[in-house]
Amino acid sequence: MLNKKFFNQILNDYQSYYRLREEGQKISRAALRNSKQAIFSLHRDDIKEAKKILDGTESLFLNLEKLFVNQKKLQYEGFFCEAAEEFIEAKMFYEFLTENKIDFKSRINFSTNNYLGGVCDFTGEIVRKSIQLATAGKFKEIESFKKICEEILGELTKFDLVGKLRLKYDEAKRNLKRMEEILYEIKMRQRG
Repeated sequence: MLNKKFFNQILNDYQSYYRLREEGQKISRAALRNSKQAIFSLHRDDIKEAKKILDGTESLFLNLEKLFVNQKKLQYEGFFCEAAEEFIEAKMFYEFLTENKIDFKSRINFSTNNYLGGVCDFTGEIVRKSIQLATAGKFKEIESFKKICEEILGELTKFDLVGKLRLKYDEAKRNLKRMEEILYEIKMRQRG
């Protein structure tokens, strides 16, 4: 005899999970888009706009925390992780440019993997900002940016990163190499 209550419970759980998942995807897409816009604002030196966007994005993540309270495993879905890493990257970039610190201050608690992915990606923003600085002739700042990349890589070597995080770590190493190449070219042009 088939236990219909058992199957109804599974169906209810399944439908509930996927309803929350769809809502989480929608909010995560907005958070991802906002984080990208904040980074773009920071590269244009529009700090006020970036702060406003980041504050709004943090509210989106607070909404996601509430939404996922009974389905914690949704925080490990790809859509959420991608948005979280982009937000961490944007927030770190903001704090670096405004406070000259590598830190992450937020009311949201992300997973260790989210933090690691965001930190690795943050090094790419340092490279892009360095190129802007080189164009403006602000060479001393570039040297300090390179040191920051070195410090980040020094910390990341303490982790035994695998999978996607290993790929992000390798990209962070390439970002440090790009910083070295930028400085090398600047020095060669100054000599020539």
